[in-house]
Amino acid sequence: MSPMRTERDSMGEVAVPAEAYYGASTERARQTFQVSDLRFPRRFIWALGLMKVAAARVNRSLGLLPADVGEAIEKAALEVAEGKFDREFVVDVFQTGSGTSTNMNANEVIAARARELLGRDRSDRAAVHANDHVNLCQSTNDVFPSAMHVAALDALEHHTLPAMRQLAAAFEEKAAEFAPVIKAGRTHLQDALPVTLGQEFSGYASVVRHGVARLEAVRPHVAELAIGATAVGTGLNAHPEFGARVVTELRRLTGLMFTPAKNSFEALQQRDAAVEASAAVRTVAVGLMKISNDLRLLSSGPRTGLAEIELPAIQPGSSMMPGKVNPVVPEAVNMVCARLIGNDATIAIAGLNGNLELNTMMPIIAYALLESLELLGNAARLLADKCVQGIRGNLEQCRRHAERSLALITVVAPRIGYDEAARLYKIACERDLSVREVLLSETQLSPAEVEELLNLERMTRGGRI
Repeated sequence: MSPMRTERDSMGEVAVPAEAYYGASTERARQTFQVSDLRFPRRFIWALGLMKVAAARVNRSLGLLPADVGEAIEKAALEVAEGKFDREFVVDVFQTGSGTSTNMNANEVIAARARELLGRDRSDRAAVHANDHVNLCQSTNDVFPSAMHVAALDALEHHTLPAMRQLAAAFEEKAAEFAPVIKAGRTHLQDALPVTLGQEFSGYASVVRHGVARLEAVRPHVAELAIGATAVGTGLNAHPEFGARVVTELRRLTGLMFTPAKNSFEALQQRDAAVEASAAVRTVAVGLMKISNDLRLLSSGPRTGLAEIELPAIQPGSSMMPGKVNPVVPEAVNMVCARLIGNDATIAIAGLNGNLELNTMMPIIAYALLESLELLGNAARLLADKCVQGIRGNLEQCRRHAERSLALITVVAPRIGYDEAARLYKIACERDLSVREVLLSETQLSPAEVEELLNLERMTRGGRI
């Protein structure tokens, strides 16, 4: 059994591992919330550390903290942001709905480290106090949602959006490469009029570009920070300039354009910005799942499927069937998308919870949103790098399917009428004829007229033939 030390808080004494930087509040939470092995990700701890860095700087500049204490807290908080104390963040994601346990985890670690930096004993609460000094002018109720927004905006700007833009560019490059490749279109998985493979891929590129725009659109709301609102939105116990100054410091620290919340009460009551961001992620996930399934269909085969494209071979596809190669990257992306849609349901339900002045499911909102932003960025980059960039079009197969599509009969409907065209369609089906063959055998059209009508390239440009 590891050696223990005794810590005290307002509820009494608590035995804490001797080597731990955290204190009584964290230990109580660690013992109580043994629900899962889920802990807040690195990006959230980074954001929470920066919140404390900014708060210490502002409190020192306002004369609310002695200079040496403020400097020590700032240095300790920066070390937390840099990841030097990640092992000390031991509280389960499933905890108090405000995130108080994790905020206090940070306060206690920073306070203990600041005491060390001042040359004091790590347990000397009088030298640097987790609540009185590290949490000065703050409440968990404004710190936690602010840290969530800092982490989410950072993830959007530096991870998710760059990966999405890379995926869009990959599809656009393929759309240009495949522009001349004529293929059969399909609606309801049945023969339809011809399109080009490039047109099909241009649609995929547009889906991703729309996703980028949706994610970009949530940034102003995510950029709003609740800090300065303290416990219920009134700012009680905080200097009137504290919130705005902390936001300014965070802009300096991150390079991201954070703003004070337009309404501090809304900023505590609601988690609508997170719900909106998650909804944008969910919309992207729905689009990417459809695209991934299209890639699986288009590459199906090689002998008994569509086989109109070939995906890069990543790994052997079967432990039993030699030579088999599966569309593993689209399958992985589909699983990510399923997770994102599930996370969105969690965030929506959590966003509904809370009463009056505070949402009380913030920890799971933060965890699920940050996981979604991370996974979406990873999946988009995987799809771009390991799949889309290496896709090859099967020109002969595409052309063969386009020529065999019975939907080509559509081009003669304006000339011979819908009913007569439908009759010819049925004859072609019954006799296994191509549209070209049935037009030559069952109509008075000359070979030259049939050839002119069945110009596939012209069909892909639309208009009346």
